[in-house]
Amino acid sequence: MNLLSPLLKFIMMTTANNTIDESHGIIHSLNTLHYAHNLFQAEHINHPEIIPHERIIYVSSAIHDMCDQKYMHQDSGAKIIDTFLEKEMTKLEIKAVHNIITKMSYSKIMKNGFPDLGKYQSAFHAVREADLLCAYDFDRAMIYHLSNIDADVEAAYDESVELFNRRMFKHETHNLFTYDFSKQQAAILKQHSLMRIKQWKNIIRTFK
Repeated sequence: MNLLSPLLKFIMMTTANNTIDESHGIIHSLNTLHYAHNLFQAEHINHPEIIPHERIIYVSSAIHDMCDQKYMHQDSGAKIIDTFLEKEMTKLEIKAVHNIITKMSYSKIMKNGFPDLGKYQSAFHAVREADLLCAYDFDRAMIYHLSNIDADVEAAYDESVELFNRRMFKHETHNLFTYDFSKQQAAILKQHSLMRIKQWKNIIRTFK
């Protein structure tokens, strides 16, 4: 059995054990993995340094939220991930995955800037940017709010709009994208987000 099957089972088990809602569950893991794969395919010719790290990029992108501090203690979650990967990856690969997923959070980067991961720097950006592209999913922001903060849809909508104006719609001005693929996708996804925001506003109005 290759790593992908146990990896996805591990994500589903961790999601269930830590009551991780749909905004950071298996669907988000798969979406981040797909963005990472598409980024790799688009950029590996111009950025050949990521070629040896393809598997690290994919594993990190899929598993990155399984130690998210919103749902658990990050260090404890990361250690469980390290142990899980012992049968499937080398010590150097596991260390690379560990460093990528524990240093890629938006808040840490906005506070401290990009960390220095040496030869894994480009892989780090690939995983981080795949996750940022997933953040343009407005429904995902709504789901997180409804699941963890307030069950009121209007409050979830207002908070999500504020979040997008403060964070997602400023990814480019904050220079958070390093790859051309990410910049191109972000421009498309931003338009999708704006359309979704309008649609939600109409839906909410209909139920009043």
